Amino acid sequence: MEDTVKSNKTKRIITGWIISVISLACICMGAIPLLLFLLVLLFFAAREYTKILQNKGFRPSFNIIYLSVLVYAFLIFFRRFDLMPVVLSLSVIVAFLGVLFRGKQPYIANVATTVLGIMYVAWLPLHLLLVRQIGSGGIGAFKIGINEGLYLVIMVFLVVIATDIGGYYFGSKFGKTKLSPVISPKKTWEGAVGATIFALIVASASVFYTNLTLLQAITGGFLITTASQLGDLSESLIKRDAGVKDSSNILPGHGGILDRADGFAFALPVAYYYFVNFTQGHNILLEFLQYAEGVLRAYF
Repeated sequence: MEDTVKSNKTKRIITGWIISVISLACICMGAIPLLLFLLVLLFFAAREYTKILQNKGFRPSFNIIYLSVLVYAFLIFFRRFDLMPVVLSLSVIVAFLGVLFRGKQPYIANVATTVLGIMYVAWLPLHLLLVRQIGSGGIGAFKIGINEGLYLVIMVFLVVIATDIGGYYFGSKFGKTKLSPVISPKKTWEGAVGATIFALIVASASVFYTNLTLLQAITGGFLITTASQLGDLSESLIKRDAGVKDSSNILPGHGGILDRADGFAFALPVAYYYFVNFTQGHNILLEFLQYAEGVLRAYF
């Protein structure tokens, strides 16, 4: 039994290092390597998602979900953000049509889980490309882009990893109060607090390699770690409801792609909208207050 535990830990460490090196290399190169890396990653994530839902008797369309991955990825890559509302709308329509022409029950659940898959597997993770493009002047398909987006992505990754490490350490050492006993019995409030503290320490260090102020870094770190923990719980909710322990066994010692990327699925979009609206040259809250002041002066 002890040998088995040691073997699993060894596999987990080796797999973790391999994943980290490949991910970091693709993130640093950006452009086409990062795009291809995401397309491969999300192919397996889409497969895992559809198989998990099949355990509940649902039949979300893998083809429609992965087609959405491809279309969204290329629109973001080529910065055609003007087409995103059109494609998002068409995705929902196609989800209905896919179920309509397949003619397999349960109809409503199949449409709903396909649309959820489009958002969860395609739209949310692809914010990695959006964060990576921050501060980039062009597409830069065949060159390594050293820009603010690279450092911000690194910050997000370090904060999410710190969240996992802090949560595991503090949870195992001091965890007593269950955070969500029905969805994830092993998670505790003590682990969540420890994860947040560790993540904020790591986030504060980002002032040395990004253009963020200390306040911006700490605020961003808090938002990222909170989103990461909620993303972890949300994936646990899906697996628990479907009666599945791991999303797959593709990553030795780690489970599946969704098991490793659950925190990033929520953290990346939260980080992106925070960065572009509060740290990159303008503050959306300040702009709203200035607009409100203008309206009040015009009418009063």
